[in-house]
Amino acid sequence: MKLKTKKQIQREKQILDISTMAAGNFKLHEVLEKLAESAVKTTKTRACSLRLLDDNQKELKMRSTYGLSDEYRNKGVVSRHDPVIKAAFEGDAVVIDNMQDDERIKYPQAAMDEGLVSQLTVSMVFRNTKIGVLRLYSPKPKRFDEDTVAIARLVAAQCAIAISNARFYAKAIEGARMEEQMRLAAIVQRRMIPEHAPEIVNLDVAATYRPCFQIGGDLYDFIKIDDNTLVVAIADVIGKGIPAAIMMSMFRGTLRAYADGGHHRHSMAEIVEKLNKTSYSECDDGEFITLFLAIIDTKNMKITYCNCGHEPALLVRGNEVSELNKGGLVLGVLEDAEYEIATVDLVKCDHLIMYTDGLIDAVNFDGELWGKERMHKAIDRYIVCPTADQMIRRLLGYRRRFVGLARQTDDTSVVAMRVG
Repeated sequence: MKLKTKKQIQREKQILDISTMAAGNFKLHEVLEKLAESAVKTTKTRACSLRLLDDNQKELKMRSTYGLSDEYRNKGVVSRHDPVIKAAFEGDAVVIDNMQDDERIKYPQAAMDEGLVSQLTVSMVFRNTKIGVLRLYSPKPKRFDEDTVAIARLVAAQCAIAISNARFYAKAIEGARMEEQMRLAAIVQRRMIPEHAPEIVNLDVAATYRPCFQIGGDLYDFIKIDDNTLVVAIADVIGKGIPAAIMMSMFRGTLRAYADGGHHRHSMAEIVEKLNKTSYSECDDGEFITLFLAIIDTKNMKITYCNCGHEPALLVRGNEVSELNKGGLVLGVLEDAEYEIATVDLVKCDHLIMYTDGLIDAVNFDGELWGKERMHKAIDRYIVCPTADQMIRRLLGYRRRFVGLARQTDDTSVVAMRVG
C-alpha cells in the first residue's frame, strides 16, 4: 500500500474543510469568504474569485475574492455570454496561459495592473443548476496543469454545495422570521375581532370569524351606542396577508372614530362619506374595501343601513328572505361616490344575517361553489334556531357537509341577530 505524502494529506484535509462548510449552517457571505481562501490554499495558487449569477441569471457579479485588490474586485460585471463563462457553463475548464494578450479576457489592463498572468475558470453547478464560476489566478504563465484542473473542479463542486446550502439556510431563517411576524400579526388581528357581542335589549347577537390563512382582511365590529342601539359593521379588505391586516386595522380605527364618537353628531350618510374618503386616500391601486354598516334600534324596532359593495345582509321574516342591498360602490375607488341610506322596520322574531363572500364562495373538492342558493336552503332549514349562535353553528355545519375538507381560499365571517 502506497503511503500518502504530506502534501496529499494536507490537500485532502483542506478539501474536507470545504466539505464541512457544505454541510454546515453558515451565512452566505461567511461561506463565500472561507471558500475563496480555501480554494487558493488547496490549489496553491495566488488568488481566487467567486462570481455568482444574479437574480436575472444574466450577469455574474463578484461576490468574494482572496488575494485580489479592491480595484480588481470592482472592475466590473461579466455577462454569462462572455466566451470564457459560456465555455465553463458548457462543462469546460477554461485555461488561459496569458491574460494580458488573450482576446477572451475582458479586462486585460486590470490583469496587468494586478500582476496576473494565467487564469483557470470552472463552473459551479448544483443539481444541474448553474450557480456561478470559480476562478483561480497566478502570476506565472502556464500555471494550471491537469492536476490543478482536477482539484479545481472538485473544489468548485464543493463550493456549489456550500453556497446552495447557505442560501437554503438563509431562506429557512427568513421563513422563520416571516412566520413569527405572521403569528404576531395574527394575534393583533384576533384582538381587533370582538370576542363577544354587547348586550342589547331585545336583540340576540352572535358572530364568528374563520380565517383562511393565518391573517386576512375580514372584519366585523360592534359599537354599543346605548342599551337599545347597536352599530354593526362587517367588511372585507380586498387583499391577503399582512397588507390586508394593516389596512383592516386602519379601517377599524376610522370606523370606530366616526361611528362611535360621531354617531350623535353625524348622520349615517356623513359617516359613510367620511369612511369612503379615508379609504380613497389610503388604498393603493387595486385595493378597496367592501362594507355593510347598520344601526339597529330595538326601541323603535328599525334598522338603518348602507351596503357599500358588500354581500347584502339578509332579513329573514317567517318564510321570506329579503336582501338589504341599498347603498353604493365599494369604498376607496371613487372619492366623491354617493351612497343611499335605507331604513327598514323590524318585528319580533326577525333574523338578520351579515356575512363576507367567503361564506358562499367556499368550494368542494370538485371546485363547485356552495353559493347563495345552498345558503338560502340552509337558512330555511335552520332559521327556527332559538339563538343566533346556534343558527351560525348549524349554517356553517351545513356548509361543511358540502365542502368537506377541501382547502378554501377566502376568509369567512358571519354575524347573526335575532330580534325579540
